[in-house]
Amino acid sequence: MDLDNNKKNEVKGECVRIQKYISDCGIMSRRAAEQEIRLGNVKINGVCAELGGKVDPASDIITVRGERIKGKEKKITIMLNKPAGYITTLSDEYGRKCVADLVSNYGIRLNPVGRLDKDSEGLLLMTNDGMLLQHLTHPRYSLPKVYIVEVDTEITENQLNRLRTPMEIDGYKIRPVQSEISENSSGGHTVLRMTLHEGRNRQIRKMCASVGLTVVRLERIAVGQLTLGDLRPGESRPLTAAQLDYLYSELSLN
Repeated sequence: MDLDNNKKNEVKGECVRIQKYISDCGIMSRRAAEQEIRLGNVKINGVCAELGGKVDPASDIITVRGERIKGKEKKITIMLNKPAGYITTLSDEYGRKCVADLVSNYGIRLNPVGRLDKDSEGLLLMTNDGMLLQHLTHPRYSLPKVYIVEVDTEITENQLNRLRTPMEIDGYKIRPVQSEISENSSGGHTVLRMTLHEGRNRQIRKMCASVGLTVVRLERIAVGQLTLGDLRPGESRPLTAAQLDYLYSELSLN
């Protein structure tokens, strides 16, 4: 897959007939738009439009009787493999690197779904679909999130059991967290696979600290059935139609 070309196409958009575009914007019917074109009242980049002419809504300036019209913003949801060192925000007053810097070539504002702290990495959904964002972040519709967590020492059976037991974090009693030791553990370090059904601020790091463990690497690898696959750190891609259908179904948005 040529990811860069896919992004360029997403930003550029598709050319459509001018009368159809005006109608799709809800300005007037297609027949009325055709009449306005014949009267010379429709311009594309300052030039009178011709009946049947095509426009690129992503780059052309279209006016009707001197007023610029804009189509509805296309909804897009992407998955980003967030690298460590980036904060999950769109801007930062201290000049720190933000996830927005990694997705600027989509040409639209994409809001992060939830958060991964600065030192964490992995799967982060971003979208301009307000309804989807609202449901993805609502506790009622929480999808399981899977993390690979490396701690700086070997873990005892007692520590593992305590991680699996409901505990209190910042005065809030969290739900049980599925925690398993990964076969990738080596060199005195332990790698855990932890599945959360909620996402309190720095929850995993605080859970581990409460049982005497220090997290040295934390990566989110899945949200529900969505996984990173071969997506490399810093790369992103739009969700497929099947992935979007899955989210909408799980969130009762169908």
